[in-house]
Amino acid sequence: MISAGIIGGAGYTAGELIRLLINHPDVEIAFINSSSNAGNKITDVHSGLYGETDLVFTDQLPFSEIDVLFFCTAHGDTKKFIESHDIPGKLKIIDLSTDYRIETGDHDFVYGLPELNRRKICAANHVANPGCFATCIQLGVLPLAKHLMLNSELHVNAITGSTGAGVKPSGTSHFSWRNDNISIYKPFAHQHLAEIKQSLTSLQNSFRSEINFIPVRGNFSRGIFTTTYLDCKVGLDEIKRIYEEYYDDHSFTFITDKNPDLKQVVNTNKCLIHLEKHNDKLLIISMIDNLLKGASGQAVHNMNLMFNLEETVGLHLKPSAF
Repeated sequence: MISAGIIGGAGYTAGELIRLLINHPDVEIAFINSSSNAGNKITDVHSGLYGETDLVFTDQLPFSEIDVLFFCTAHGDTKKFIESHDIPGKLKIIDLSTDYRIETGDHDFVYGLPELNRRKICAANHVANPGCFATCIQLGVLPLAKHLMLNSELHVNAITGSTGAGVKPSGTSHFSWRNDNISIYKPFAHQHLAEIKQSLTSLQNSFRSEINFIPVRGNFSRGIFTTTYLDCKVGLDEIKRIYEEYYDDHSFTFITDKNPDLKQVVNTNKCLIHLEKHNDKLLIISMIDNLLKGASGQAVHNMNLMFNLEETVGLHLKPSAF
C-alpha cells in the first residue's frame, strides 16, 4: 500500500483528493495536516464524506510514515513550506499550487500534465500539478503544437465554475452574486498563460503567437467549458486523425463528433474535445471538471504514474450527466 499525507486539508481540492484516496485500492491516508482544524473530524469540514472515513485533521507531520506528500495549499505556500521543513529526499511530492509549474532551473519538479509529460512523470520524484484552465486549454491544442500547426493567434474563451475560486468566500463567489450572473476577469493576463506557453513551446519551438485568453466566471459550481479558435487551412478529417492519434494511448482524453455538454465530464477525470471547421477557422471545444481533471483527479493520475500503477486506478468515476 502507498501511504499518503496531505498538507492543507480544508479546501475543495483537498476534499476531492481525500474522497479519491480513501476509495483508492492501493492507498491509505496516513495524515491530513491542517493547523486550523487540528483535532476536528474530516467530516466536520467535508460533510460529503460522512460514513466513508473516521480520519481526523492533525497538526503533526510524520514524514517518515508516508511515501507521497500532496500539497493542497495556497499559491506561494508550498515553496515556503518546503524551504522551512526538513522533508526526506526520497519522499515523492505532488504540488497542486502554482509554485513549481514553471521550469526555472532551481527546482526538479516535473510539469504534471500526463498527456504531455507522462514518461517524465513516471520517473519523477516531484511533480507540479497543472492549473485547471491550463489543463483544459492545453489539451485542446497540444496535437496541433506537436504537428507545428500553431502559426496564428489563439482566441480562447473559457467559463469556469465557482469552485475554481476556492472554498474561502469572496465578493465574486458567494451565491447571491454568482447565481444568475456572469463576468470576465483577468482578460489577456491570467496567471495560467505562462505554463500554457511553456508547454506549447516545448512541442513547437517556433510557437510565438499570442494567446488571447478571456476567463469567464460561470454561475455553476463545477467544470470548465473552453472554446478556442485559430486560422487553419488543414481539412477537418486530417485534423481529427491528428487528434485521435495523439490521444490514442491516453486514458482520459476523448475526441467526440457530437457537440458535447459540460455535464458529460463533471465528476470525472475526463476531457472531451470536439472539433469543427468553419471556412479557414478551426474551432476546438474542450471541457473538464476543474476539481478533478483540473486538480485532484490529475494529482491521483500523476501518483499512479509515479508508483507504476495502472493510470486509471481509483479514477473510474461516473459523470453527473443528469
